[in-house]
Amino acid sequence: MLGGGTFTAQNKILPGSYINFVSLNKANAGLSDRGIVTMPLILDWGESDKVIEVTNSDFQKNALKLFGYDYSHDKMKGLRDLFLNARILYAFRLNGDGAKASNTFATAKYAGTRGNDIKTIIQKNVDDETKFDVKTVLDTIIVDEQTVSKASELVDNDYVSYKTNATLAVTAGTAMTGGTNSEVNGTAYQKYLDKIESFTFNIMGVVTTDNTIKNLIVAFTKRMRDEVGAKFQAVLHDIAADYEGVINVINNVKTDDNFDKSSIIYFMTGIEANCAINKTCLNKIYTGEFEVNTDYTQSQLEDAIQAGKLVLHNVNNEVRILEDVNSLVTTSETKGDIFKNNQTIRVADQIANDIAVLFNTKYLGNVPNNESGRISLWTDIVKHHTQLQDIGAIEDFTDENITVEAGNTKTSVVINDVITVINAMSQLYMTVKIA
Repeated sequence: MLGGGTFTAQNKILPGSYINFVSLNKANAGLSDRGIVTMPLILDWGESDKVIEVTNSDFQKNALKLFGYDYSHDKMKGLRDLFLNARILYAFRLNGDGAKASNTFATAKYAGTRGNDIKTIIQKNVDDETKFDVKTVLDTIIVDEQTVSKASELVDNDYVSYKTNATLAVTAGTAMTGGTNSEVNGTAYQKYLDKIESFTFNIMGVVTTDNTIKNLIVAFTKRMRDEVGAKFQAVLHDIAADYEGVINVINNVKTDDNFDKSSIIYFMTGIEANCAINKTCLNKIYTGEFEVNTDYTQSQLEDAIQAGKLVLHNVNNEVRILEDVNSLVTTSETKGDIFKNNQTIRVADQIANDIAVLFNTKYLGNVPNNESGRISLWTDIVKHHTQLQDIGAIEDFTDENITVEAGNTKTSVVINDVITVINAMSQLYMTVKIA
C-alpha cells in the first residue's frame, strides 16, 4: 500500500501522496466519478468473508441470486432506498458464517436461513422415463431445471451444490433444512473493515443503533482519512462525532420485522455518495419507502444544525433534507465553519483523491524531480482545478493559486494550493422598500 494522509512535517517514509486541507483566515488530470458506496449488511443469503461489487443494474436484475430475495421483496426495501442514487455498492455480509441448509440431493450455495426456503422437485421426464427432471425451487420460483439420468450429471447452479453420489428419486418437493445466520458482533464489523480498507468509495453507510459499533466506524474513518489518505465520509445514525468525515443523521424511521429505526441510513448513503461535487443535498426530497419521523419544532431544527446533526424535516407534506451538514462542531483556525458543509468536503475529497491518483500513477517513480517534471505536475493540477471551476465547484481560480516546488529531499515535492469552494444558496435575506 502506498503512503497517504495528512502531514505536519516532511518526514514520511512510505512513498505516496500526503495532502492537507486547511481554512484560509476568514492518472490523468480528470475528475473521478462519484456514486460509489460500501455497506456492511445483515442478510439471509449471500457470499461470506468477501466484499462483492453490486451495480445498480445488478441489483435490479440479480437481487434474488445475490441477496436471496427478488428486487420487489420487502426485505430489499433498504437496498432499494440505497440504489435510488447509488451507482455501485461494495457489500459485505456480516452474518454469513452460519450453516448451509441441505437435503438428500443438494446443499445450499450459501449459509443462511434463506436456504431453508429452497426445495428440490424431481419428476420423471415425459419423453424419456430413464431420465429425471430436477428442479431447484426457491419459494415458488423455479430457479434452475436440468434433465439427467443420474445425480453425477447434475451441474451446480447459483443456489445449490448437488450431491453427486445421491440416488435420484421422484419427489413432489424435498425441502432444505438447517440453514442459519451467524451472530453479528464487533468481530464481524471488524472483519468488514479489514476487508474494505483496500477499496475506494465515496461513502460508507452503516445501519446500526449500537454505540460501540458506531464508535468503531468513527475511529476507522478518522484513521483512514487522516493517516492513510482515503477520503470518504461515513454516514451514521445519531452519533456526535464532531468530525467532518462523519455525517450524523438523526431521523428515525418506523420499525418493522426487517428494519430498525436507523434505516434512513440506506437512502442517505446513496444520495450523499451520488451528489455531484458542484451540488448539495440541501432541500433534496426523500423519495424512499420508509416512514420517516420528522416531528421537530423550529427551535429543534435550529439546534440540530448547530450540533452537527443532519435532519430531514417536513415541508408541505414532503420529507426534505434541511441542511447538508456533517458532524463537525468544534472549529479552529485551520478548520473553519466552511468544513461543516458537506459540499466543501466533497470538493476537498475530490481534489485529494484525484491528485493522489494522478501523482501515484503518472509521476511516482516515473518523472524526475527537476524543474520540467515539477512544471508538468503543476500543469496537470491546474488543468484539474480548471475543470472544477468550469463546473462551478470552485471559483476565482487562477494558475497562480498553485505552486509546485522541490521538497526537503531529492525525491519530494511540495504543492501549495489555494481554492475557493462554491456552496449552494441556503438563505435569502431581502429588504423591500415600499414608496
